[in-house]
Amino acid sequence: MEQVSTAAMIDLDVLIVGAGLSGIGTAWHLQTYCPGRSYAILEARGAIGGTWDLFRYPGIRSDSDMYTLGYSFEPWTEAQAIADGATILAYVNQVADKYGIRPKIRFDSRVKAAAFDSRTGRWTVTATTPQGEVRLSCRWLHFGTGYYDYEQAYLPDFAGRENFAGRFFHAQFWPEGLDMKGKNFVVIGSGATAVTIVPELAKAGAAHVTMLQRSPTYMVSRPAVDKVANLLRGLLGPKLSYSLVRARNVLMQQAFFQLARRRPELMKKLIRKGLMKELPPDYEIETHFNPAYNPWDQRLCLVPDADLFAGIRAGKVEVVTDHVDRFVPEGIRLKSGRLLEADVIVAATGLKLKLLDDVAIFIDGAEQRLQGTMTYKGMMFGGVPNLSYSFGYTNASWTLKADLTSYYLCRLLNHLEKCRRTIAVPEVQPDVRPVEFIDFNSGYVQRARDILPKQGDRAPWKLHQNYALDLAALRYGKVEDGVMRFSGSPQRTPPAPSLTGAEA
Repeated sequence: MEQVSTAAMIDLDVLIVGAGLSGIGTAWHLQTYCPGRSYAILEARGAIGGTWDLFRYPGIRSDSDMYTLGYSFEPWTEAQAIADGATILAYVNQVADKYGIRPKIRFDSRVKAAAFDSRTGRWTVTATTPQGEVRLSCRWLHFGTGYYDYEQAYLPDFAGRENFAGRFFHAQFWPEGLDMKGKNFVVIGSGATAVTIVPELAKAGAAHVTMLQRSPTYMVSRPAVDKVANLLRGLLGPKLSYSLVRARNVLMQQAFFQLARRRPELMKKLIRKGLMKELPPDYEIETHFNPAYNPWDQRLCLVPDADLFAGIRAGKVEVVTDHVDRFVPEGIRLKSGRLLEADVIVAATGLKLKLLDDVAIFIDGAEQRLQGTMTYKGMMFGGVPNLSYSFGYTNASWTLKADLTSYYLCRLLNHLEKCRRTIAVPEVQPDVRPVEFIDFNSGYVQRARDILPKQGDRAPWKLHQNYALDLAALRYGKVEDGVMRFSGSPQRTPPAPSLTGAEA
């Protein structure tokens, strides 16, 4: 990238922050449904892909099927429905190149502040780059940055950690070239990361792998290859088959979630029945796979091809349900007194959530704290003009909601142009009661309650976590809904500089 002068303000219609799955999808929607508008993407890292470029632990994969995690406009054509991280990253890069999005990205550009001026109806965004500080002006600011911290992960303060003689690290920062053969591993955690890493370590030649959990997690097995989807692709072609399988999987996801919420005891029995098929006959399911909460009070863990259970049956994987007392030179001493010997200890203890809290937001000179602010349609903030964000589902694939958000953003931008207005801001209604942003009791959500926004107890302030309801609201619902206020008149602005080639 060539050095950018801070003297020349770059002026755009839309500025997207983040070049991961969400940001690339938003760019495609802008190009398709708002073709006359200029845009750029600021990416803090040096590559496309976000999560799928960051995480490097063994077996990194999707925990949703790629027919719903993939984009609505770009068919997933790989054989694996539950795909590995490298294949997903290649897919996102392929989309960026196929649709000419990559030249619009300014890499190594970290947004630090954004200030909105109601007189001009524009944001001034400040970002830091290796060459210095840059400033950009835009009519609309969209964040596709996800919801967790790339620089920090959640790591409990384990007593005696400095005494352990082996290697210890968090899974989010997996060391390159780690030798796994013949080693004894202890993986602390029972969420999606641990469930992914543990069987991969066993396949890679580890002598023994222990998954140490404080409490059990609900786990369901599913084939990594969708044979029906692959058959339909051969018969109907990639586009039609992709649409049909995507619709089928959305319905299945929603049906599964609704059954869990309405008939939790029945869902527990179904999950237990699946476990009994995969685990040894005398296995202690009540101890290791019987959570104290109901299904979908926390996210279920997907076990593709039952690989975790295969490791247990083979004796290479052990699940231990206990609490860490302290680290000792040989490994981990548990509260029960048992010693887990280890050469390597991996903390798969969770993410640290972050939702725009590292960006200073100002409106007409006054700082605007987004924590506690009520969200509008799960994509804007009450009282904050011309700013949106992508936030996917917790009970289904992220991209389903991100696609709908991007489509609605285009509807909103086109409506502004049609009615010759420049500012759109959702006005919070005084009789709407604020409730928690995410209806989950998972530890990573509970730890972040103070930094998250709120949702309301009714539409359009409520997060439905339901694709059908969001489809109706975001794709077909009225833009002028009595809550969104439009103001400002178009002003002449200088043409935006081209962001192509080396400059981008």
